Amino acid sequence: MRIGLVLEQFEPRRGGLEQWTTQFATELLARGHEVHVVAERFSERSRAMPIIAHQLKRVRSAIGFAEAAQQKLLQLCPDVIHDMGSGWFCDLLHPHGGSLAAMARWKPLMSPRWLRPLKSKIDALLPRYRNFRRIARRQYLEDGRLVIALSKMVADDFKRFHGIPPERIRLVYNGVDTGRFSPERRLEYRGAVRRWLGINDDTLLLLIVTHNFRLKGVPALMKAMQRIKGGTVPVHLAVVGGKPTRRHARAAAYMGIGSDVTFVGSVDDTAPYYAAADIYAHPTLYDSCSLVVLEALASGLPVITSSNNGAGELISEGSEGYVVSDADDVELLVERIKTLSDPAARHQMGNRARTLALKHTLQHNVDQILTVYDEIVKKRARLSDGSILCTRIPGNKRVTDTLAADNHSGRVTRRREVLS
Repeated sequence: MRIGLVLEQFEPRRGGLEQWTTQFATELLARGHEVHVVAERFSERSRAMPIIAHQLKRVRSAIGFAEAAQQKLLQLCPDVIHDMGSGWFCDLLHPHGGSLAAMARWKPLMSPRWLRPLKSKIDALLPRYRNFRRIARRQYLEDGRLVIALSKMVADDFKRFHGIPPERIRLVYNGVDTGRFSPERRLEYRGAVRRWLGINDDTLLLLIVTHNFRLKGVPALMKAMQRIKGGTVPVHLAVVGGKPTRRHARAAAYMGIGSDVTFVGSVDDTAPYYAAADIYAHPTLYDSCSLVVLEALASGLPVITSSNNGAGELISEGSEGYVVSDADDVELLVERIKTLSDPAARHQMGNRARTLALKHTLQHNVDQILTVYDEIVKKRARLSDGSILCTRIPGNKRVTDTLAADNHSGRVTRRREVLS
């Protein structure tokens, strides 16, 4: 199958979306598919992959990217166009960030309390957010495309905020590489990482992997560390990802936990940090289905996350970890961390966490999405020779997909005509 993947940056170190897309493309290639990637940026690592890269010129706006991607896709005409949430011209929309309209409800919580009442009104006036709304209107058009929701929470958001009917939504949770992220990695990395962090094996190590500290709950974890400090069990917090600054170090020092928090920064491989940790904590304000939570589960770590994380739907309370209803409930975070200071409780939950992750492997994830691809292609195959699949109107152009079916081979040829 000739597959077109669309995202702004094909750089696996950048974030969960980019990392997942790189892993997904690798698996598609291994299965013999022809993979075209349309993006503005490609890392050196991604360029070494046997993908067919189509690098767009850098533009200043999200609208500009969507328009440029559309023009490139009109030339390529792949069997399936799979957009990760940046463009609007596609057969399958897969917004890894979930619904921007839903996130807008939680975004004010990232601001100081005095600013929150005004934050939503201010954001609504900014050109960046106006562009996002313009893109969303075209992403969710009724033109036959399907939409992947990474969780039930996101599926509900699509229906509520964007009016997407249930028959157009396919629920597909993220998948994780259970070979790369595994409890077996502890023997390889645990001691070395802990020595680098300056802690011994008796210290309870909390881990969070994120680039967006405020959104994903780093401030709440730092407050929890402040409450826990001085207890019977020494606790250390490792923050992996993002761009740590002196401001973060000063904040930790001001709170009296400067020696108890390490801001690691961005790393090429996060697996060693999961191997060194005892608990993974991710009290996020909003997350469609956090890939890092699945990585932690696969590594055999009990997880603490919030009900605003679609990945929390997979966790049974008190079995593989805990799901808190309020991401900023520091007292409850402290209570859950103290419960997991018991090695026996962590061991039992960690084993169940690994079992849960094995039900959500990357291979299973790819199988599910290829099933959606087949659904898209078979829909065309059911049409008679020369029938029109759909007519789209991106920008000021009329685009018609016309199909020609070979009754002997069953192959469907897709011709795309663009009329001004």
